[in-house]
Amino acid sequence: MPGIITDILVSMDDKYLYFSNWIQGDLRQYDITDTRNPKLVGRVFLGGSMTADSGVKTINDLEPQPPPVYVKGRKLYGGPQMLQSSLDGKRIYITDSLVSPWDRQFYPDMVKHGSVMLQIDVDTENGGLSLNKDFLTDFGKEPDGPVLAHEIRYPGGDCSSDIYLPSEMLAAQVKTKL
Repeated sequence: MPGIITDILVSMDDKYLYFSNWIQGDLRQYDITDTRNPKLVGRVFLGGSMTADSGVKTINDLEPQPPPVYVKGRKLYGGPQMLQSSLDGKRIYITDSLVSPWDRQFYPDMVKHGSVMLQIDVDTENGGLSLNKDFLTDFGKEPDGPVLAHEIRYPGGDCSSDIYLPSEMLAAQVKTKL
């Protein structure tokens, strides 16, 4: 099954490249300090179409297939989609809704139950990703839900954000408002 990369992010220190593989269900982290030889240093599965209970059988690709993923008792139905890094690079926040027509086609259970926002903890020294099982925003529980959350923005922005401001500009902006 081919992957569909739906978001890409370079860390603010230019050390790591991240991408979300929405269909296969994984988030990958590459060390790009040697840009001619990127090295996969982190990978975490967050649901997707290739989990062991999905009905998809992989051959010579991903064996064993990853188990289904649960956070706080909630099954993750979609795959990682939009990425947003914390300013210190130690956390990546993801949502799992791409666009409603594709969500309905590939992840009808996500549409039925709503999407989620998750936190991925990042090892910024050696590389590595881990799902923070204590963090879950469940958009299926919204008052008018279930809701499909597409994009998130970190206050103050980061290098992936159109609202990013370097710290000097933020400081100047704060002084002018005081």
